[in-house]
Amino acid sequence: MRRSVRGSKAAWVATLAAAGLVLADAPPAQAGHESAASQPMSRERVIALAEKRYKARVVRADLSQDESGRRVYQLRLLSEQGKIWTVRVDAATGDSL
Repeated sequence: MRRSVRGSKAAWVATLAAAGLVLADAPPAQAGHESAASQPMSRERVIALAEKRYKARVVRADLSQDESGRRVYQLRLLSEQGKIWTVRVDAATGDSL
């Protein structure tokens, strides 16, 4: 025996929402618009993290995209001993690459 689905849409939505499968008030994804989660970390935050991690001063910070489309900060660092080197940092996570 087949049951009608008509009239039970609200019940299905409520069931899916309870299971965490429906995001209430979530706008549809649009091409070219990044979600808040994919926004890069601020330049200031990345610099602070790098200076603490490497115990050096960031003298230059550039944001770009790598070949895969990932946003990456390229940081030029200067140590107290005068050593200069470059570090690449994932803009979304702050992880060194």
